[in-house]
Formats: sequence, structure tokens, C-alpha cells
Amino acid sequence: MTDEEYILIKKKVRDLIKLELDYYNANQMMRRLDGFIIRSKAAGVAQYCHLLENTPAEVDKLEDFLTINVSEFFRDAAHFTVLKEQILPIILQENLQLNIWSAGCSNGAEAYSVAILLDRLSPYRKHRILATDIDKNIFAQANAGGPYRAADIRNVPPELVGKYFQQTGDCYKVADHIRSKVTFKQHDLTRDPFENNFDLIICRNVVIYFTEEAKKKLRRRFIDAMKLNGILFIGATETMLDASDTGFMRLSPCFYKKAQESTAKIQQALLVQ
Repeated sequence: MTDEEYILIKKKVRDLIKLELDYYNANQMMRRLDGFIIRSKAAGVAQYCHLLENTPAEVDKLEDFLTINVSEFFRDAAHFTVLKEQILPIILQENLQLNIWSAGCSNGAEAYSVAILLDRLSPYRKHRILATDIDKNIFAQANAGGPYRAADIRNVPPELVGKYFQQTGDCYKVADHIRSKVTFKQHDLTRDPFENNFDLIICRNVVIYFTEEAKKKLRRRFIDAMKLNGILFIGATETMLDASDTGFMRLSPCFYKKAQESTAKIQQALLVQ
């Protein structure tokens, strides 16, 4: 794919999907799109763009590909153990009711996993869990609490499956008392305003293809959206080498705390730019 072809397909993605590819690493995205276009059987980028203009189903396929809707309950189980045994108990000591954001929630499995943990740790408290994603196509499944496949719940302890899921054949749906704890909303991390006063923000493997500058700007926005001492939970394959520069303090792999001096650091960084 040439630079000119990439400019062309970026415009089509912006117009048809409302996704801004300028936030993504260009070389990585060009390689991903090259393979995807080859699999579409189109002769090249120009023909593929023509196909997008005339085939809504192809637009949906491209959107699914670009938004990377891969999730399962308690994905990266070891990190969810840390969340359950170390992170959430500390936050619950400081706050009676938690305000949590699952950013890039995909099919809802991540947000429901947190709801299950909170039901185990503080069953009589009313917490708020906001789950957002850019892909509007996943919300039917997410809002309905499924159906999910057996592979999606493979990390759920067997004793919890019966309590928190309803099984029909090979499919599973989240129990109503858990489903009611999560609010789903379409949201673009690169364009839309953020809510604030979050105790915990979960954004895992959503920005792995973003440019470093885009990641840094997003972390600054997360800082502003968090309470003092709020926690950011990132993906197992991600790193935050600039944590202190963007106002975070590393607690353990994947978990970062909003540091007290974060506001001053952010303001200083913005002045430098």
C-alpha cells in the first residue's frame, strides 16, 4: 500500500465509519489493511474503496476488523485476581459507591466481569459501571447480556457460572441482576468528551495500534477523568514507560494510580507543547 492509497482509505474510513486513523501507527495500520484487502478479493485499494461505497456489508466487516472486538470474561485471569484481591478492596475502603468506566468494552464481557467481582466483594452497595465502545454493532449483544459461547466464560470459576449465568444449550447469558449493573454507551475515545470522577478506568488492549503521541494524550485525558488516587487498568501486552510524565504511579503490572502531583505535571507538559 502506497502513502497515497493509505490517504484514500483513511478518508473512506473517516466518511463511512467515523473512525480517525490518524491516531493509529501508520506503518502498522497499513500492514493490517494490506492483508485485510487481499482477503477481500479486491484487486487493490481503489477497487476496495469502490466496494465499500456500494456494499454496506463490507463496511460492517471493515468496522469489525478495525475495532478489534475480542473479549472474554476475566480475560488475563491473573490480572483480574490482582483486581479482586488487591485493587478493588483498597478502592472500596475509600469509597462506598464506585464509579467505574470500561473504555473499549467490546461485547461487554469485561464490564460484566467487574460487576461480578463487585457483587462478590460488596453485594449490598450500588456501584456505577459505564461501558463504552466505538462500535455500535456490539451493543445488541452487550445490552442483552449475551449470548456468549462456552469459550467466552472459560475463565469463570464453575461455582460462579450457575449463579451469574443462564445456560441455554451451548450459549450463556448474564443473569439479570448483573446485567442491570452495567450501562452501555457508544463513545469514541479520540473525539468524544469524557465523564469524570472515576475511581477505576479499564482500558485494555484498545490503544495498542495508536501512535505514542495519541496514547500520551489519551492518558492525560484519563487523568482528568479520574478522582485523586483513581486507578487505571491497562492490558497485559501494554506498557507505560512514561507513567510519571503523564501523572501516574505504577502499582503493579497493568495497574497505575493517579499521583497527587498529576495535575501539575499535566499542566507543565501542556505548556511545553
